[in-house]
Amino acid sequence: MKKVIECVPNFSEGRDMSVIKEITDAVEAVQGVELLDVDPGESTNRTVVTFIGEPEPVAEAAFRAVQKAAELIDMSVHEGEHARFGATDVCPFVPVSGATMEDCVEVARAVGKRIGEELGIPVYLYEHAASTPARRNLADVRSGEYEGLPEKLADPEWKPDFGPAEFNAKSGATAVGAREFLIAYNINLNTTDRRYANEIAYELRERGRWKRVGNIEPFYYKGEVVYFEEGKFPDGNSDFVAGSFEELAGFYREKYGGDLYERYRGIGLDPENLAGRPVYKDGMFTHLKGIGWVVDDYQCAQVSMNLTDFKVTPPHEVLEAAREIAVRRGIVVTGSEVVGVVPFEAMRQAGRYYLRRMQKSTGIPARDVVTTAVQAMGLGDVTNFDIDKKVIGLPVQDGPLVNMKVADFVDEVSRDTPAPGGGSIAALAGALGAALASMVANLSVGKGEFDDQYDELCDLAERAQAAKDELVAAVDADTEAFNEVIAGMRMPKDTPEQIAGRSAAIRAGYKAAAEVPLRTAQVCREVLDLCRAAAGIGNEAVMSDAGVGALMALAGVQGAVHNVRINL
Repeated sequence: MKKVIECVPNFSEGRDMSVIKEITDAVEAVQGVELLDVDPGESTNRTVVTFIGEPEPVAEAAFRAVQKAAELIDMSVHEGEHARFGATDVCPFVPVSGATMEDCVEVARAVGKRIGEELGIPVYLYEHAASTPARRNLADVRSGEYEGLPEKLADPEWKPDFGPAEFNAKSGATAVGAREFLIAYNINLNTTDRRYANEIAYELRERGRWKRVGNIEPFYYKGEVVYFEEGKFPDGNSDFVAGSFEELAGFYREKYGGDLYERYRGIGLDPENLAGRPVYKDGMFTHLKGIGWVVDDYQCAQVSMNLTDFKVTPPHEVLEAAREIAVRRGIVVTGSEVVGVVPFEAMRQAGRYYLRRMQKSTGIPARDVVTTAVQAMGLGDVTNFDIDKKVIGLPVQDGPLVNMKVADFVDEVSRDTPAPGGGSIAALAGALGAALASMVANLSVGKGEFDDQYDELCDLAERAQAAKDELVAAVDADTEAFNEVIAGMRMPKDTPEQIAGRSAAIRAGYKAAAEVPLRTAQVCREVLDLCRAAAGIGNEAVMSDAGVGALMALAGVQGAVHNVRINL
């Protein structure tokens, strides 16, 4: 799977769309980058731009966007409601699929270095890219805003990570970071009563809610609020009452494993001065901010949430918790809504969760897994959920060869051109072998005699799907690699310099043309093992399919090896 990351720069211009257009034009000029969204705000005088791609083109597009913003935006005359300290205020990078946080940290540091050195703009790294813990929180990094920059830059503690420690009156400073993907996720209810939506939101969110007693069933909000008193420090989640906050914090740490001092500071309360303040009950999920509201267009109340780390708090788990809370209160969850886009990995986790709950195989094509999640989560309840537009990082086979009709592909192979040739056919043979291995496993799932092998069958099918997808991609990759050889051969050879350049290009082309089939041979060898495992399941009805899959995989290995040898 290729690495896909997202960049979400915020520019301090939300009123002059011609300026925003020039910035987004700079982004779209970079090949391999897809512009997903442009969201200007007039009152904030700020625009949020979202684009995705592989790390290298995204890094280039981000730099060009910052460069264009520095050229067009003058911070000395900027006004707006949102906190800001630069023309490009923040520039975070987010892993989407196949990429790690470390990949995004590397990109953030590389882009930050270029901004500082080439544009002369002070750069601060934040979140996962932060150089020190004190710079992790964006609010701390941006404190003082643009107007406070001269004083901040003069403080040795706030020396920029990159660029000069000098005030840039026109461009200000830029915060460059790496963070997790934020999912804007709403849950729909069969009511227009906002109190009911808040009731669920307060239970789910990390902040939690005021502790109440008395009339709390089924609606917790109807109970009486519990307050701290001198010498009485109730626990928010149990009946325990401590004599001091220090004692309560010790109980909390031992029972729940958390820091109660940080807990109360995080919601804006001083742990040393809590008398008369409400006691807080913990929420169910971390990395979740939520509130209830009513959407007139949908004629329903929603639990509106931001999930700031879906790897810790995945949307399907939040939805299932909301369903349980709702049913105890006689409320029905009719579906849910993703605002903006959602990472493929989040949808894959959700799809596999619901497939497992139904005892269906999880080793099915990626789009089928996502479709399962869409249906189970009711994502088409209030708006249309277009998988191709809403799911970023969804594995797609967009090569010209694999998207041909079978007859057209066979005809293309038969023509008087060297590519597509044996390498592409070897990859296709292996892909078909993997597909058969997956089919054998999937046809066995759900049959009573194989119930005790459910986990094993799902694992086999998932691995077969992954091999299939990689080999399908290799069908086009092999042809593209050999085209580099052909391009080298077509280079001029009239001078010694041209001859040397042509020879180097041909050598590089042959090297690439050997690497693709080498990987094809390795994956096809893995497919052989998968077919052997599929045959070992013992499902007599599909034993021949496992055998055909093995023969296809063997052909893929042998064919790919022949191509490696001839290209060396």
